[in-house]
Amino acid sequence: MTSPLRVLLLEDNAHDAELIQELLEADHFVCDITRVQTRAEFIAGLGEAGIDLILADYKLPSFDGLSALRLALEARPELPFIFVSGSLGEDVAIEAVKIGAIDYVVKSRLSRLVPSVQRALRESRDRNERKKAEEAFRRSEMYLAEAQRLSHTGSFGWDLGSGKIYWSDETYRIFQCDAGIEPSIQLALDRTHPDDRVRLRQLLDRASIERREFTIEHRLLMADGSVKYVRAVGRGSTGEEPENFVFVGAVMDVTEHKRAEEERERLRQLEADLAYINRVSMMGELAASLAHEIKQPITAAAINAQACSQWLRRDTPDVPLALEAASAMVAALTRTAGIIDRVSSLYRRGTPERELVDLNEIVREMSVLLDEKANRNAISIRTDLDPQLPATTADRVQLQQVLVNLMLNGVEAMQDTGGELTVASKRTEDGQLMISVSDTGKGLSNDQAARIFDAFFTTKPLGTGMGLSISRRIIASHDGRLWASANEGCGATFQFTLPVGAAAS
Repeated sequence: MTSPLRVLLLEDNAHDAELIQELLEADHFVCDITRVQTRAEFIAGLGEAGIDLILADYKLPSFDGLSALRLALEARPELPFIFVSGSLGEDVAIEAVKIGAIDYVVKSRLSRLVPSVQRALRESRDRNERKKAEEAFRRSEMYLAEAQRLSHTGSFGWDLGSGKIYWSDETYRIFQCDAGIEPSIQLALDRTHPDDRVRLRQLLDRASIERREFTIEHRLLMADGSVKYVRAVGRGSTGEEPENFVFVGAVMDVTEHKRAEEERERLRQLEADLAYINRVSMMGELAASLAHEIKQPITAAAINAQACSQWLRRDTPDVPLALEAASAMVAALTRTAGIIDRVSSLYRRGTPERELVDLNEIVREMSVLLDEKANRNAISIRTDLDPQLPATTADRVQLQQVLVNLMLNGVEAMQDTGGELTVASKRTEDGQLMISVSDTGKGLSNDQAARIFDAFFTTKPLGTGMGLSISRRIIASHDGRLWASANEGCGATFQFTLPVGAAAS
């Protein structure tokens, strides 16, 4: 159903008002006319929502049409205003149109009213649509400008035919140039860091020749000596004529991203250095154990070498016994080489290397490594290992470091009293692999338990406070979890898990 045409009619003659309504409705308009005669009534009518059109007589007993026009232009400038009068002279009518009236119709020629109203409504509709489009465009430009400002991303256009460059406000801000300066390739090169200018010039020349999408990252050297990192992305398009080739693209200030990336890399390197220092410092504590462990197989090899020599120097060489002694000597030296290899792996730098590892084997290796230090402090090391524990994908050296950290902490917690260190392995109910290291030492207070994994927090007089922090990071990098808890009675237990996804089923 068509909405009615709502008309505000300034008319003191009821007969003329009826005639106007009949003419409009005869042309298929459905009219809703509000007739007013005084200034107060007219102002009240202007305040009503939904008015589509104003028709006004020129002269009324207490009011006039020109005053009404001025009020309408001030209060409702979007409403079309048409004079319908019997006393409107041509000069006055022209003046009224200059002021802002859409048209004027003489009452003696009311046949012009309907075409005049149709034209007024059409123009009003077109005007309103243009206004909405302009408002939408301005709003879009405002949103785009604000988005560019917030994201530090400007836009540009580069017309290859004319050589002209166009920058958005944010691009001017990125280059720290006054908006009144006309941008150019040379201006961009002048702002570029001297070490990047030749490369940028070559990239731009290639882009202008090949006319293909490009991405350029380079530095800007600002007037205050600071350096910005920017990334420009351009995509070309042509009009109807091939020579009208234009690159349109974006310029992003990626300085903060670059600095954050550099800081992350610095922190990664620092963490790797700290982990390496931690491994080296642990080896100092294990020196006595290493000397004892290496001395045993070397001594055995020397004894077997002497025995082999004696068997061979007999008047009738005893070859079977000599072979037996030689085999024992080889086994002892092979064991020595294995010990040295395990120890040297803890000293190695380099990127983590993931491989299938047997957690039980690592536990046994580290138990042997720490056995001498434990014995010197009246501490026994007991293992409770699940023989069915599957292999897991991990960095062997890093897991060795974690276990040595946890086991050394346990040994040191009992060095004044002696006790038992228990290292166990099992598979949890949800299929994860778990290693636990439990001691019978003095245990953990609530405050210590809360802070034990914080960097630089230590309960040892000469501790660095990095071992447990690094261990937790290593386990986290394997998508696992490391935590500590006080035992019932005495001592503490450290446990870590590796997820099912890292395990070979």
